[in-house]
Amino acid sequence: MIELKSAAEIERMRVTGGFIATVLAELAKIAEPGVNLMDLEHRTREMIRDRGAESCYWDYAPSFGNGPFRNVICLSVNDAVLHGLPHDYVLGDGDVLSMDIAVSIDGWVADSARTVVVGTPAEEDLRLVRATEEALVAGIAAAQPGNRLGDISAAIETVATAYGYPVNTEFGGHGLGRTMHEEPHIPNRGRAGRGLKLRPGLTLALEPWFARTTDRIVFDPDGWTIRSSDGSRTAHSEHTIAITENGPEVLTVQP
Repeated sequence: MIELKSAAEIERMRVTGGFIATVLAELAKIAEPGVNLMDLEHRTREMIRDRGAESCYWDYAPSFGNGPFRNVICLSVNDAVLHGLPHDYVLGDGDVLSMDIAVSIDGWVADSARTVVVGTPAEEDLRLVRATEEALVAGIAAAQPGNRLGDISAAIETVATAYGYPVNTEFGGHGLGRTMHEEPHIPNRGRAGRGLKLRPGLTLALEPWFARTTDRIVFDPDGWTIRSSDGSRTAHSEHTIAITENGPEVLTVQP
């Protein structure tokens, strides 16, 4: 079931979104060569605890994965792109790190992700990250009241195609609000003018992610970490947005 949120409820989600944006900004500063992924995990735990927030990942046990998830953030490195399980790994110069976090504050959820290149960046990695960021901007711009869900998907796909990156549709965006995952599913490829009509009060997490040379994925033995099937590098960008009468509003930005 799709639940439309009131203006007051959207404002509560904006509070959560602002906190998430602050966490990701903090982690982006910390993520340097020589830093262990578990340092980022523990810093995130501290920030969540200090804010009185609740992790949406801890004890998360969907149909996939060797649940329950026992971390508060997904940290995915290089060819890993989604659901990366934080572990004892020291970041190296040039690593590509995707950070994805969802938390709840006072019963309202927001979800966001960003990818950074650690230390000295390679141009091809910056290009990949830039493609996901531009696709996210395009998807948000298409999220106008009266448009269709397929308009968002098509906008994201258009950017990927322009960059020459294939698109996987197994994992994509989703609705959210009182819980982390609600209807509808939002694939990163689709046909404009098709699908659910976008209405004010709809809250969505849009999350384009691409691998450089494949649209196929594989899972690590941990049952969570998703990688490109050919080992090519990946990137992931995500914002929580609200559809309003005046257009889309991004909720996961720092106050």
